[in-house]
Amino acid sequence: MRTALTIAGSDSCGGAGIQADLKTFSALGVYGMSVITAVTAQNTQGVFAVQNISPVITAAQIEAIFGDIHVDAVKIGMVSRAETIETIAACLQRFKPAWLVLDPVMVAKSGHALLQNDAVVALRQRLFPLADIITPNIPEAEALLQESISDVPAMEQAARKLKQLGPRYVLVKGGHLAGEAIDVLFDGDAIMHLKAQRIPTRHTHGTGCTLSAAIAANLAHGMAVTPAVAAAKEYISGAIGQAFPLGKGVGPVHHFFDLYRKAGLDYGQ
Repeated sequence: MRTALTIAGSDSCGGAGIQADLKTFSALGVYGMSVITAVTAQNTQGVFAVQNISPVITAAQIEAIFGDIHVDAVKIGMVSRAETIETIAACLQRFKPAWLVLDPVMVAKSGHALLQNDAVVALRQRLFPLADIITPNIPEAEALLQESISDVPAMEQAARKLKQLGPRYVLVKGGHLAGEAIDVLFDGDAIMHLKAQRIPTRHTHGTGCTLSAAIAANLAHGMAVTPAVAAAKEYISGAIGQAFPLGKGVGPVHHFFDLYRKAGLDYGQ
């Protein structure tokens, strides 16, 4: 059994964060473990409160996992405070996981800021250099670089600039642009476009978390980075295609769409 560890915040409505990551790991045949960095009061309509977990407890969770269980891949999501980022970086430098996927979660779908200002600097300086791949969407890339991104050539330029901050690969996600859903992957030498048909749905809660978790799961299975990203893109497209209305706002993607299909289950779509 391959394993993956998510270090992220908890989403009480289950569509994003730790919950989305664990669902994704399970759907892709990987045993999932978690280190919770924050607890959010959240539903499909927004984020209403955030309680950060102390760096001491964050470190204790990481040490408990690595002290007992082999970890094939690590995915990092919501880390809202500089102190938490420093703690995670120190722990990962100590334990040296084989793969590290970093999703720089900065703003929730509802527009709620999830990353404190001083944490942006710590994220760039402490975690980017440790990452095998970072997966910012366009608003996150704009915030990180302090510049506008309005088309695919600008995404390519942003990927090149973000690569200079230390990660081995950069995936700039193009879901916020109109037209075909094009993501840009850069390895320091070549640019690759990963394309998918845009799916007309507003139910996209947890897409970024799910994609990065899928990349981590694929890396845990032994895939190289480029095929791991391509397979994750295919998985998230399927999950978005089977997304469903839940609550009164932006519903979640369907993490187990393929398992439901194989089991012949009808969940009312």
